[in-house]
Amino acid sequence: MLKRCFRLLITLILLLPCAVTYAQDSVANKTPEMATAFRSSGKIYVVIAVLVAILAGLFIYVASLDRKISKIEK
Repeated sequence: MLKRCFRLLITLILLLPCAVTYAQDSVANKTPEMATAFRSSGKIYVVIAVLVAILAGLFIYVASLDRKISKIEK
């Protein structure tokens, strides 16, 4: 279980530079209007918090499923 989580974490860390590079490949000095509006009103932090909560819930759910399946396999 711990080994699988560690592999997943390493994979995500290694894929992060690719995502950042791809994001910088877009049109320079042109930000989306929605992002500017969220940033100026401070709502971007709410959006980030919701995304983090959803991802954390998914990771916890997958980890609990892994434990249950491991228990059934034994």
